[in-house]
Amino acid sequence: MKRAAFLVSTIALLTVGMATPVLAASPGNDAYAGRTVIDSIPFAESVDTTEATSDADDAEANAGCGAPAIEASVWYEISATADGVLVVDVSSSTYAAGVIVATGAPGGLTFVTCGPFAVGFEAAAGETYLILAFDFEAGAGNGGTLNITVAELPPPPVVELTVDPTGHFNAWTGSATITGVITCTGGEGPGKIGVQLSQSVGRFKFSGEGGAEFACDGTTQPWTAEVTSASGKFAGGKATVSVFAFACGLGGCSEDRVERAVMLRK
Repeated sequence: MKRAAFLVSTIALLTVGMATPVLAASPGNDAYAGRTVIDSIPFAESVDTTEATSDADDAEANAGCGAPAIEASVWYEISATADGVLVVDVSSSTYAAGVIVATGAPGGLTFVTCGPFAVGFEAAAGETYLILAFDFEAGAGNGGTLNITVAELPPPPVVELTVDPTGHFNAWTGSATITGVITCTGGEGPGKIGVQLSQSVGRFKFSGEGGAEFACDGTTQPWTAEVTSASGKFAGGKATVSVFAFACGLGGCSEDRVERAVMLRK
């Protein structure tokens, strides 16, 4: 009886030890037929692509791109509702992810654009675009966590600059201080202000440059720039100033310029 019980236990252990391991399933949009349709933007999704595969449709999409590898690929589709620039960003994925954009269908794909990490393209209203996200680093492992976003390219920042009619000068150092107010919205990182100041003192005319930074965060803020000249000292009286301010964002860069006379005082 004990022998029979031992045999039963042994068989049970062998059965457990030989069980087939459970593998992660491939993502539903691994192939073109299961592509994820993006109904609205902005769109964001995280997908485990470690079990994603590649096929002939992926190779056809890459024919116009020439990426070094097309591994762990997944498909998306979006129909543009208006003309504009769309940005597909996979840069925050856990592996070297790239993007191919095309129109049509496998067997008749038309290449639009491609690139590592992120791409932007001009979308036409009513046109349907296919997006292929993939691992472009051969031999480094198959995919990982794909973090993909699709959004419209925002407009460039809006910059509005003013310059005060009165500046100040330092009789000891000869430097001048120019001030004003700036409002900037829609930028990424700090904006820059450049100042060029010229003045005639007696028979001499000289100029100098200075600058400042500002936050492009939608607030109205004062700015101050100190201007020095290598050829002379600024003094009290009239001067001419040219000021430009610029800021950049995802949608490009913008600037504003002001040229005017200022009165320098202590």
